[in-house]
Amino acid sequence: MAERSVALAVRYRFTPWWVKVIVIFAASRVVTTAIMLSFAGRQDANPWTGPKPSYFDFAAIWDGHWYYIISAVGYPWTLPMTADGRVAENAWAFMPAYPAVVRFFMQLTGQGFPVVAVCVSVAFSLAAALMFYKLMHLVLPGGTALFAVVLFCVAPLSPILQVSYAESMHLLLLTLALYLLVQRRYWMLIPVVAVMSLTRPSGLAFALTMLLHVGYRWWMQRPSARNREEFALRDRVASISVGLFSAFSGVAWLLIAWAVTGSMTAYTDTELGWRAAYIGYGELVPFTAWVSATEFWAPWFRMPQPVLLVLLVIVVAGFFAALLSPWARRIGVDLRFWIASYALYLLAVFFPQSSLFRLLMPLFPALGVLALPKSITYRVLLVALCVVGQWAWVQFGWWVDGEDWTPP
Repeated sequence: MAERSVALAVRYRFTPWWVKVIVIFAASRVVTTAIMLSFAGRQDANPWTGPKPSYFDFAAIWDGHWYYIISAVGYPWTLPMTADGRVAENAWAFMPAYPAVVRFFMQLTGQGFPVVAVCVSVAFSLAAALMFYKLMHLVLPGGTALFAVVLFCVAPLSPILQVSYAESMHLLLLTLALYLLVQRRYWMLIPVVAVMSLTRPSGLAFALTMLLHVGYRWWMQRPSARNREEFALRDRVASISVGLFSAFSGVAWLLIAWAVTGSMTAYTDTELGWRAAYIGYGELVPFTAWVSATEFWAPWFRMPQPVLLVLLVIVVAGFFAALLSPWARRIGVDLRFWIASYALYLLAVFFPQSSLFRLLMPLFPALGVLALPKSITYRVLLVALCVVGQWAWVQFGWWVDGEDWTPP
């Protein structure tokens, strides 16, 4: 028995990292697929499917239907309007890279949207898991990096990795971008950022990351810096160029929507149309949506709006303070710059509702911090809680329960 254990340990030690990641990913997909099928088997008729839909049809509901529309007919040249003259919900809220890839494989294979979209998402998800290990291994030991991959694959929102949403493609591109940033391969970032910014909104957040990165490297080149590091002219030119390109990429989709529809505010008006179901129409004023949300959600949480606002301030302050902790420092400064930048981006432009959980997914480098403790009990319990969280999220967000108002 002891010899067999030693043999297995040796075999595991010499197993290539990518094989370990693939096994982890495959096992996690079995668990998640079982959860999704259990809900599909109990799903009643809804706006997208009949009762008890197949897995592929069940995975193509909600925003998946918008991606289907885009892959089939593209974007409207004229913005649809409501009866009171406001811009209605429409396809311009969704960026084109993911539906373009799906359309390509639909034409290549002759298969329908639900099957192709799920297969494309799973392929991107596997590539993201492999890339995530490479990223984590830059800042963490191999075993810890591998457990971070486990958390990535079983996280409560991981069902989104195998449905017809753009998140899997975006996570792959974001992981690759962060990997190149940590390695300071700046010029290679430009094509990655270009496609990433047309997959999910992220260009402006990445531009802020680059600004913080440049500022940090400039500061660390001082003779008095504890860990002095040269910031060569070629790196200055390259990193600043990437930052400027990221900023442009962050507004490129707004400019494209303007060029096609003739409306300078086509994209922002479309996004405000989605928010209108909660708080009505208004102007896009940065950092005000979360304050408005405390008023909207106060009755739901059964607490006065000022109390909810104070709790929000405490949570936000605690989040950013945690990035300065010794544990968070283990993942390196650049990943923390991204986490802070993306969090600020969400605070600036997003109205918090049930989709918030999905929009928090780009904060995934923080999983490296959760992976640090080596206690077997801790790790087993954390994985179990993540799996329970998957069930809870599918129940709350994905499964359509009558007149459902909690889109994922």
